[in-house]
Amino acid sequence: MKNWLNSAAVAALIGTASLATAHAQTPPEPEAGTTPADTTVQPESMPMTEGQLNPTVEDARTFLEATEAELADYNEYASRIYWIYSNFITFDTERLVERVGAEGTEMAVRMANGTAPFAGMDLPQDLRRKMTNLTAGITLPAPSRPGAAAQMAELTTRMSSAYSTGSIDIDGEEVTLDQLEVLMGTERNPEFLSNIWNDWRAAINPAQMSQDYAAMVELANEGARELGFSDLAEMWLSNYDMPADEMEAEVERLWGQVEPLYEQLHCYVRAELNEEYGDEVQAETGPIRADLLGNMWAQGWGPLRDIVSVGDAEPGYDLTALLVDNGYDARQMVETGERFYTSLGLDPLPETFWERSLITRPQDRDVVCHASAWDIDSRDDIRIKMCTNVNAEDFRTVHHELGHNYYQRAYQDQDTLFQNGAHDGFHEAIGDFVALSVTPEYLVQIDLLDEADVPGAEGDLGLLMDLALDKIAFLPFAVMMDQWRWRVFRGEITPEQYNSAWWDLRNQYQGIYPPVERPADAFDPGAKYHIANNVPYLRYFLSYILQFQFQQAACEMAGWEGPLHRCTVYGNEEVGARFNEMMEMGASQPWPDALEAFTGTREMDGSAIIAYFQPLMSHLEEANADRSCGW
Repeated sequence: MKNWLNSAAVAALIGTASLATAHAQTPPEPEAGTTPADTTVQPESMPMTEGQLNPTVEDARTFLEATEAELADYNEYASRIYWIYSNFITFDTERLVERVGAEGTEMAVRMANGTAPFAGMDLPQDLRRKMTNLTAGITLPAPSRPGAAAQMAELTTRMSSAYSTGSIDIDGEEVTLDQLEVLMGTERNPEFLSNIWNDWRAAINPAQMSQDYAAMVELANEGARELGFSDLAEMWLSNYDMPADEMEAEVERLWGQVEPLYEQLHCYVRAELNEEYGDEVQAETGPIRADLLGNMWAQGWGPLRDIVSVGDAEPGYDLTALLVDNGYDARQMVETGERFYTSLGLDPLPETFWERSLITRPQDRDVVCHASAWDIDSRDDIRIKMCTNVNAEDFRTVHHELGHNYYQRAYQDQDTLFQNGAHDGFHEAIGDFVALSVTPEYLVQIDLLDEADVPGAEGDLGLLMDLALDKIAFLPFAVMMDQWRWRVFRGEITPEQYNSAWWDLRNQYQGIYPPVERPADAFDPGAKYHIANNVPYLRYFLSYILQFQFQQAACEMAGWEGPLHRCTVYGNEEVGARFNEMMEMGASQPWPDALEAFTGTREMDGSAIIAYFQPLMSHLEEANADRSCGW
């Protein structure tokens, strides 16, 4: 996926008990911390006092106030340690994150268990919502038995480090993943692509990671059952203001709305790849070979723009070339992103953002290069961390990551347990919605594109194809990622089936297959950041649904009368005010309330995506009329 992906993870602790959405970097998902004596929750094994046997609403309020104070203190402490680890991956920093992760996991489980006395009470909505956040908001709940949290931290830290320090040898030179990603998008030699695709999956120590992953699943499921869930899948799906089974059905409903557009794109791209490479490399029918799609994980196909054309309809400009020709550097990319948000009437980023962010890859050490946004103190110490390249993809990624930062700052006055997105998809959708405004009209307004060079309506198909190769190609990948994990958590996929089931789902949803036979000890899921680092992925699929809803609502609000895909809300302070109103709510209300505050509707709906891409959909259906689509 691109931005999102590369943003994908709100990689900072945003000061909530649900660090799943907040800290994409952390192996153990700190939601917890040190335990001051005056706020310690008594274990269930200890005799309960009369007040605990018959708790009052005031007891619940007191428990939550103490819990939030402890969380706020721990979150800042843990954020700083994880920041150091992510920027200096060494033996010593690994040991530090193992320790803070174990502390956090133990604390999170203790706090979740501390809600038990209040489970059957009729509490005010805000208190009940906080209790739910404490129980369902843990990404990896270790059991409360001694040593379990430390074991969880050791496993997750080892997986995270294996991913972040992986590299392969190309002609005697060590090549890192961010460099490999560039090669996957620019090289067109099928044999070379197959080799680097395969070598990266071997570089993460897959046999060890698979073993660690299985042990982690066993621990996390034990922890989830201790908290009252049947397994970790139910726990993850319980974070959406509806029963887990209903949320899973909702995902399939939304995928069903957009699946026809993906099938047409798949059919068209496959035909173009067949023409480029011939039948021996890519057949005219069936699934697509994964390494030909311009991305290490075949999650976004944007680099295929030079192969996949739509007749004579070209976008008319190259954003990467515009950035390079205008002398942009990494900092200027970020400054431009900031100006978009300030044009909506939002405040500039604090000076500490520029002092403390990591914007380019250091040359002297290993870092976690995956783009991320951080909120260190739940106030004003917000940062990004990314190894920025001057290209179109990172230009949009910058807009995306800053969306996390502006969301974090907007809800900073909410109580600690409400300092989060309305649901995790909101956090990802905010920045991607803004990135949808990176249109030709926007590029003219920021002096990157001359008005005379803005493509006319004849270029719309090219613009839409460019975006579809990123956005539409990503949708089934985003669905199958957690489909795989839910089935693993439920025991429907066993460790010896990890890799085969992974490719079964990739074929089912995406219609792709691996370029080489996968060995029995392969662990291809672990070659993806969000698996190795245990970041739930459903958020990204939901964010793609929401960002187009946000775009449609914002453009209507702005009085835009042209095609939806040409709309930019740059400079519209009315949109900015409504936007900020939604962001300020954080997680204090059910997500339909937040959605309604900005869009006027209470239901997630994929129809805005179809409306946005309708001209391209019509073109693809016509072009594919004589082809055998599907796989």
